Amino acid sequence: MNHPRIGHGYDLHRLEPDLPLIIGGVKLEYDRGCAAHSDGDVVYHAVTDAILGALGQDDIGQLFPDNDPKYKDADSHIFVKEAVNRMNDANYTLGNIDITVILERPKLSPHKPTIKQNLANLLTCDTSQINIKGKTHERVDALGENRAIACHVVVLLNHG
Repeated sequence: MNHPRIGHGYDLHRLEPDLPLIIGGVKLEYDRGCAAHSDGDVVYHAVTDAILGALGQDDIGQLFPDNDPKYKDADSHIFVKEAVNRMNDANYTLGNIDITVILERPKLSPHKPTIKQNLANLLTCDTSQINIKGKTHERVDALGENRAIACHVVVLLNHG
């Protein structure tokens, strides 16, 4: 009997001058980036939490605390890889994943194919199982004023 599991992940970071902006493993050329303990990749952070949530396990902050010097400036792919290892250990596979990145600038569209391929490599799945959308926040609040970036992720895991 199949026991599908759904998980939701969310992440938000302030955008500040002279920091790298990394989204889905892609470093975008931009005048500001994410203030974070690690590299601040909102897509990888939200994907990690979505998978862990579907499994009913601890979240990214519990597994990789932001006060642990080991994760200072860490490449966030390590968080996704740990979530995938836990998914595999629990005998689950990825059904599909739907990602929404909320940012005013820069435009995400030119980078979507690379982000999807980066995720497919980490999740060991086909790019057809991954959807990614970029949305603005219509100039409302910190997201809309380009002072922050956020990401929502929903994942479906299948057992067996």
